[in-house]
Order: sequence, then C-alpha cells, then structure tokens
Amino acid sequence: MERQLSFAQQEYARKKKTTRRDKFLAEMNQVVPWARLVELIRPHYPTGKRGRPPMGIERMLRVYFLQQWYGLADEALEDTIYDSQAMRNFAGIDLACNPVPDATTLLKFRHLLEAHELTKRIFDEVNVLLEERKLLMREGSMVDATIIAAPSSTKNKQGERDPEMHQTKKGNQWYFGMKAHIGADTASGLVHSVVGTAANVSDISQTHEVLHGREKTVHADAGYIGVEKRAEIIAGHSSVEWCVAAKRSKIKAMPPSWVKDLTLGYEKLKARVRALVEHPFHIVKNLFKHRKVRYRGIKKNEAQLHTLFALANLVMAKKRLLSV
Repeated sequence: MERQLSFAQQEYARKKKTTRRDKFLAEMNQVVPWARLVELIRPHYPTGKRGRPPMGIERMLRVYFLQQWYGLADEALEDTIYDSQAMRNFAGIDLACNPVPDATTLLKFRHLLEAHELTKRIFDEVNVLLEERKLLMREGSMVDATIIAAPSSTKNKQGERDPEMHQTKKGNQWYFGMKAHIGADTASGLVHSVVGTAANVSDISQTHEVLHGREKTVHADAGYIGVEKRAEIIAGHSSVEWCVAAKRSKIKAMPPSWVKDLTLGYEKLKARVRALVEHPFHIVKNLFKHRKVRYRGIKKNEAQLHTLFALANLVMAKKRLLSV
C-alpha cells in the first residue's frame, strides 16, 4: 500500500527508537500474502452500489488482523487505532483524510468472513504459500488439542451460559469452554489442520479430522492411545505409523532394569519430536492473548481459530519467509 506520508507520520518515522510493535508489524506487512487474500474476499465484498461506500478490502483485512494479533474487542480496537500511530501506519489510515473503521464496520466485516467461511480459505491460502516456499513438508504430522476457556457467567441477555460450550476435567481441575484440535507438520511445527469442538469432546475422536492423508508417521501424546484401532483411522489412514506416548503410570510400574531405561530413553525421543506442537498454542494463547473465547457458539470461534493459526504459521515462518 504505497501512499504519501502525512506530517504526523513523518514525525513518527523520525523517532530514535523502533518499538517492538513497529518491528512486528513491519515484518508481518512483508510476510502476509495480501494480494492473494484480497482476491479471496473480493467476490463476496460489497461493491458500494447501494448505501455507504465500503472501505477498501485490504484496509479492513489489516484492521481485522490487528484485532487478532493484539486480542482486542471491536470497541477496544477502534480506540487503540486512534491511540497508536504504528497501527495507523500499518492499516494505511491518515486521520486527516481516512476514517478509522468503527466497531459496527468491524463487526460486519467479521460476519462476512464467517458467513462465507473465508477464514478457512485464508488459513488454506497461507498454507499454500508455505508449501510453495518448501516450509510445509506434509510427510509427518503431530496431533494435539488445547482447552480454551469460555465465560461461565450467566449475567447476559439470555441468562445462561453458552449452550454449545461444555465442561471437562483435566487432572484435578474442571474447565468450561471449547477445545482446539490441530494437526501440525513434524519438521516445521506449522499447523495444517484446525478443528473446534466443545471441551468435553475427546482428543482421540477428532484425530481423523486433523490429518491431511499424506502422512507417513504421526506423533501424539498418551491421550491418543489406541487411535490406530478406531474404525475411521483404519478406513482412511491404515498405512500411518503411530508414535504415541506411553502412560506414565505404566512406565513407573516397571521394575528397575535395562528395559525400563531403554523405554524411558525412547519416550524422551518421542517427546522431543512432539514438543514442537506446543509452539502454535503458545503463540495463540500468549502472544495473541487468546486465552478465552469472545463469541458465542462453536462455529464463530472455530472461524476465529482458523485466522489465529494462519497468523501463527506466519509468525513461526517469518524469518525463513523474509530470508527468501
């Protein structure tokens, strides 16, 4: 997006320090395939023949990505763009001549993406780019899931919790919310499949949904023990070699011997490979601050998960993409 700098932008550009936000947004500006994503949205975007002229697709997409990167609600994002010159520069907004998209405009744009399942297509298009750059190999996969909390309060218009969210027990702690199931590339850790379910859905039941079908090996934790015996896996992924972690209690019960030592060593090797699948969760939950769902219903939150993991893939691959 080439444009003439305003006086405020020129003054900001002459500052002595480059902030972390400036650096991050500059890198993301280079690695996001803007032209591809704009063409995905264009057939579904309003043409402006009736009503108020719509804002540019790329500008709305940039603002939408800012919302995901910084974990902001619609109203909070609008206020933050007014406060942050770095965000205005990234979105191509000059307050002297360009209005900041208000909360209602952001809401309508998000509903447009959800209605046409465009976040899933954005996720797929980013993965196509990564595969073209030889960063997504697809020969081996890792599968895992994480719980994302949902508000348990009933102080809302309906007077009840989200009926599509459920509670589940992990260890000795109960959680209420949804679960994000992912399949990731063994070599790079990049996510190639995302599925959202209620929190009480078991990890193993969604395994076939997060495999792309070209894997030779799949790594998983102890929650997936017995996955190779499931009917849907036998039908569609019978040739896969499974590397599933053993239960800790089973290894602990083994008597001290060289067999136990070899088993522990083998489990450490499997865990070393499997540890890479935690990196996308770290980015989404800690960097993007998506620790609690913002919308009601699984479908809306699953649509957001596709965007979050697409952006997480770009964050993980940005150094290699910039070098290319």
